[in-house]
Order: sequence, then C-alpha cells, then structure tokens
Amino acid sequence: MAKGYWVAFADVTDPEGYKAYVAANAAAFRKFGARFLTRGGTSETPEGRTRSRAVVIEFPSYAAALDCYRSPEYAAAMALRQGKSLMDLAIVEGYEGPQPADG
Repeated sequence: MAKGYWVAFADVTDPEGYKAYVAANAAAFRKFGARFLTRGGTSETPEGRTRSRAVVIEFPSYAAALDCYRSPEYAAAMALRQGKSLMDLAIVEGYEGPQPADG
C-alpha cells in the first residue's frame, strides 16, 4: 500500500500565535501515524514560487493522510492557525513504481 504525504508551503505571519496550532496539531498527527520528513528547514526554490517554510509529512497510507486532514482533531488545530499563517497544501499518494536505478 502506498504511503500518503502532506506537502505544505507556509508563511507564518504570527509566530507566537502559531505555537498554539503546532501544539494542537500533534493530537491529529499522532492519531493518524504522521511522521515529519521536513519541517521548515533550510530550503532553496530553484524554480517556481514557494513560501518561507516547506513541510512534508508522511502517513502510513493516502487514506490516513486524507482522514487526518478531515478529522475533528485537525479541524480544531486548523482553527488555531487561522490568521497566523498562509498555507498551500497538497495531499498526495506515494509512488511505488519503477525508479531510475531500476532501468
């Protein structure tokens, strides 16, 4: 079964207020087996446009990634984020097909 991923780009406009969102989202992420792969570290955008923070979160499955976003736990966290950041989020299914090295 393919894993699921949240791929997010965010600009935090109120760092102090954003801390409440970070604390609250942990409940949803724990419940759905999330694991941070990137969380706002150093990045470069060689093409296109992004925001100041790039975040990639891995879930055990695509369904778990969707269920987390649609959960009451995440809805409560998301309400705390309103007005404190701007975010673009894609929820994507992992790829399990051939890789270049498999050629």
